[in-house]
Amino acid sequence: MEPVDEPQVEPQAEPEIEAAIKPQEEPQRQVATPAPAQPAPIISLKNIDIYQKKILILPKVNMTVRKGEFVYLIGKTGSGKSSILKVLFADVPAKGEEAIVAGYDLKKIKTRQIPYLRRKLGIIFQDYQLLSDKTVMENLLFVLKATRWKDLNAMQNRIEEVLGLVGLGTKDFKYPHQLSGGEQQRVCIARALLNNPDIILADEPTGNLDPLTAEEIFKILHDINQQGTTVVMATHNFSMIDKFASRTICIEDGKLIDSML
Repeated sequence: MEPVDEPQVEPQAEPEIEAAIKPQEEPQRQVATPAPAQPAPIISLKNIDIYQKKILILPKVNMTVRKGEFVYLIGKTGSGKSSILKVLFADVPAKGEEAIVAGYDLKKIKTRQIPYLRRKLGIIFQDYQLLSDKTVMENLLFVLKATRWKDLNAMQNRIEEVLGLVGLGTKDFKYPHQLSGGEQQRVCIARALLNNPDIILADEPTGNLDPLTAEEIFKILHDINQQGTTVVMATHNFSMIDKFASRTICIEDGKLIDSML
């Protein structure tokens, strides 16, 4: 019988040797993802002293609000919430190191420039401040004429637009006394929106309203904020703050305590 050749078996390399002779793959480089850029500050207060009737109540206030933020100012009555807002819309002078609002330097602003600053601001007061002898339409026309709108058709179109945004599209012929408190506050919000402001400053806008109406007002303001408008609201309505959570700055013992810090 012829001898049978045994099949030739390739010797297996030891795992350690195989690993040593196998070409090494280039390790994948981890590319750092850059952090998203923060929006630029639209409000910047640095070491600003806040006064009430010539009495210093808040020394060296530092506060930065970025474009598109929604910020609550909370604190006890008399703590300085409204006074901070008054500084922001140049109702009282800014005293200190720096106060910039919507591109305007409040420490250097001239009286003739204040109306231009306020065109970039929508201001909502607790007590409405509507003209009682004028209809809703006439109240809003008065504001547009005061801010130098000329085209009547454009003015009427803009009024219809903002009234629609606050759910008052059919109330333009009503007088303030014919509206509920919530409806009057909606008119105030519409008035604040007329000139497409960069910032809305709201001073206790739900202070005189029942809880259900207050919730409607909070929702409207948060919806406006979602469209890119910065909102700073002074309020003591803590139940609504819990429901519509956002950055909160608390004024306590003459100091600002920021929830974001």
